[in-house]
Amino acid sequence: MRSPSETTNSETTRGANEGQLSRALRFKDLFFLVVGTVIGSGIFLVPGGVLRSVGNSVPLAIAAWMVGGVLSLMGALTYGELSAMMPKAGGIYVFIRDCFGRLPAFLFGWTLFFVISSGSVAALAAAFSNYLGEFLSLSVVAAKAISVLMIVIIGGVNVRGTRASANLQNVTTTIKASALVIMAAALLWFGRAPVVHSATTQTLSLGAYASGFGLAMISVLWAYEGWHYVTFSAGEAVNPQRDFPIALLSASAVLIAIYVFVNLGYMAALGVEGVANSNRVAAMAVSLFSPMAAKLVALTILISVFSASNSVVLTSSRVYYAMAKDGLFFERLARVHPRFKTPAFSVIATTIWAAILAASGKFEQLLTYVIFVGWIFYAIGAASVFVYRIQRPNEKRPYKVPGYPWTPAIFILAGVAMTANTIIAQPVRAAVGLGIVLAGAPAYFIWRARRPQVDIVADRPQTEFSAGR
Repeated sequence: MRSPSETTNSETTRGANEGQLSRALRFKDLFFLVVGTVIGSGIFLVPGGVLRSVGNSVPLAIAAWMVGGVLSLMGALTYGELSAMMPKAGGIYVFIRDCFGRLPAFLFGWTLFFVISSGSVAALAAAFSNYLGEFLSLSVVAAKAISVLMIVIIGGVNVRGTRASANLQNVTTTIKASALVIMAAALLWFGRAPVVHSATTQTLSLGAYASGFGLAMISVLWAYEGWHYVTFSAGEAVNPQRDFPIALLSASAVLIAIYVFVNLGYMAALGVEGVANSNRVAAMAVSLFSPMAAKLVALTILISVFSASNSVVLTSSRVYYAMAKDGLFFERLARVHPRFKTPAFSVIATTIWAAILAASGKFEQLLTYVIFVGWIFYAIGAASVFVYRIQRPNEKRPYKVPGYPWTPAIFILAGVAMTANTIIAQPVRAAVGLGIVLAGAPAYFIWRARRPQVDIVADRPQTEFSAGR
């Protein structure tokens, strides 16, 4: 058993040999990372499905968007405390490792690398080439080549420097968020369809509405997916104790406002039934006014998915860097580029695997099977706040989650409910997803066996809080 001082010394020595990540991210960068990761393609596609799920009820649909946002906000508030207290590269991976052991932390990183983050980048790259088809006629091969090229460009930017990739993220996020707000304002101004009331609202039983609301929440939470990625970059924040809580809180609030505003714009343009019957609601809404407007929406989506892909690569690569530093992933991924001060090999590995998934077209089924598993790890990560409070009561906490313990508890329960609902409703798919996650267990024990015996820590929470304190 190693004491915390021994662990720190080991990490410091390893870091001295391999270089250190540069602390280059400030509040603005963290804010745009959250907003840029969350706004991908979801808000352009899922509002119709949300309305259909609740029987075309506008109040319930808007409530779903607000509840989903509030749940994400509760998670953000919780992770704000964790990131401020433990500002290390890896974020959720570090929290789970410290509090629940290295095996579940490894399984999180394993799933993130092989499916969740890489699959998300591949899916976004496929969406990029799909919407580029609005401007160019692309064959299947050409579309896949463009998807791969987009991933390669993002990888190159992220290898060159955290500051460069953050600057790119700030610009692209500003463009897409501004375009969304302007589009929604124009739809509300020129739209003539009723928003508050619609005669198309279906009459359903209370149970059917409750079930539909649950289905709507799955789509809504997918649209809000990604706010937690910023925690992976905690090791590169200039002032994480101050900036992380504020960035997570303000970005979550802005996202809720944007999503509700955009949904109202869609309904003002198309009416409730028009939105409910559309799977590409943004393009359909603006096309009512001008064919050129539809092109502008396609351009906005291109920028949006590029921005989201960049933020996923920028942040998730830090998890694999942290895993490699722990001796639980490919050793080379722990190396920091001597000139650019980025985990270059980790970025390259992330983009190579994402490009393979994009070229093969196998990402969609993998994501479908595994995406719900992410909520298991998000809940476990949030539960770390309870363990840290108990095991490290005197630890300096620049920020404490408001409403503790209810705020993290509600978020955790929501994650458990999401997971349970998937297992009950789709047991075969859930079993396959869990199987993919658990397939990482043999890999964990192989990597663990290769580590020097003196560096092996028993996989129990208390090993991180030994009597050395």
